[in-house]
Amino acid sequence: MTNPPLETIRPHVKDLGGFEVRRALPSRSRKTIGPFIFWDHMGPAQFAPGDGVAVRPHPHIGLATVTYLFDGEIMHRDSVGSVQRISPGDVNWMIAGRGIVHSERTPDESRAAGSRLHGIQTWLALPRAEEETAPAFAHHPKRTLPEIGRRGARGRVIAGHAFGERAPVQVFSGTLYVAIELDAGAQIVVPDEHPERAIYVVEGDLRAGGSSLPPLQVSVLPQRGEVRLEAASATRLMLFGGDPVDGERFIWWNFVSSSKERIDQASRDWRDGRFDPVPGETEFIPLPPR
Repeated sequence: MTNPPLETIRPHVKDLGGFEVRRALPSRSRKTIGPFIFWDHMGPAQFAPGDGVAVRPHPHIGLATVTYLFDGEIMHRDSVGSVQRISPGDVNWMIAGRGIVHSERTPDESRAAGSRLHGIQTWLALPRAEEETAPAFAHHPKRTLPEIGRRGARGRVIAGHAFGERAPVQVFSGTLYVAIELDAGAQIVVPDEHPERAIYVVEGDLRAGGSSLPPLQVSVLPQRGEVRLEAASATRLMLFGGDPVDGERFIWWNFVSSSKERIDQASRDWRDGRFDPVPGETEFIPLPPR
């Protein structure tokens, strides 16, 4: 077994009016972990009747997004015509490529009744050869995602491969993304099969090599060797990483690219209305000042 984690990343916490988001990537110390270039922990939040998430249409380029919920539901709509509700354990996988627009809202019936929301939203930088690929969207119900089981440990492979299982999600580079729950006293060994690996403890008391991993922070694991994780209490964690990004990536607003000029072009395209719209929606998030 290897040594404890080498570094931790404390997320920046943003209050969106009773709704907290913890953003761990990109950070000052590390822009990416594997292909992951953006990491948001949403909630947990309780919305009163009539309230909820209302993210108006906005654009992306050069990335793939994945939403994974522990609680609540979100209705996704995008410019390739997708209309898809996501529930806990499902995966919504959106490939922005050369450009896509989408909105995210609390479903009408949940908004009327009052609802909860808790989950993780991430972006994965596309390899240079795939940055301008055609935009696409895929929904993967939780029953289609491979599960892993150990004594006192349960996991679901969200994207990529891990523990001898592979998710059906279309990834473009080596990817590690697993949701894991451990009972108190349970252990699980993270294999040495991805060059970059990290853990985000959603809740609980997790230890590696005798050291405690702080909750609500990213702990970056050593690059080599197996790592034994042990839960001192019931714990929920996300294991993620994969192959390093193939070169520097620039990130501004909702755009990721290996080229600053491409981000400038996408900004002009959004300002001038050249992105395809989300069918049936007229609202949008304006281009912010730079």
